[in-house]
Amino acid sequence: MIRLLLNVAIALGSSAVGILVATWLLEDMTVKASGFVVAVVVFTLAQAVLSPFITKVAARNAPAFLGGIGLVSTLVALVIANVFTDGLSISGVSTWVLASLIVWLVTAVAAFFLPFLVLRNRREGDQPRRGRTT
Repeated sequence: MIRLLLNVAIALGSSAVGILVATWLLEDMTVKASGFVVAVVVFTLAQAVLSPFITKVAARNAPAFLGGIGLVSTLVALVIANVFTDGLSISGVSTWVLASLIVWLVTAVAAFFLPFLVLRNRREGDQPRRGRTT
């Protein structure tokens, strides 16, 4: 159960970082503070549901596209988060393409490094403290 919660937290954290970085880099992508959490949750849920589905469809019908599944599912998840929340706004074809690429790349990197940070902090918290005891 703890592993599932850690995986959910890492997915939400990496999605949040990806969306924030893309928003910071792209002029035509904005995030409202009031709807940011909802946009991240919707994006993460859409990504979690769509990725296996799109992978299965591509493996059956177009195996050559399997390498781009992450980008496609990121684009579709961004569309869903844009349409169904007030927290995320993306306009312009080039912004959609770049946002998909940036969010995909940053979430992949963050999803790789966040477990190390979480485990390192957890290990540091488990070690006995040295020094005086009162």
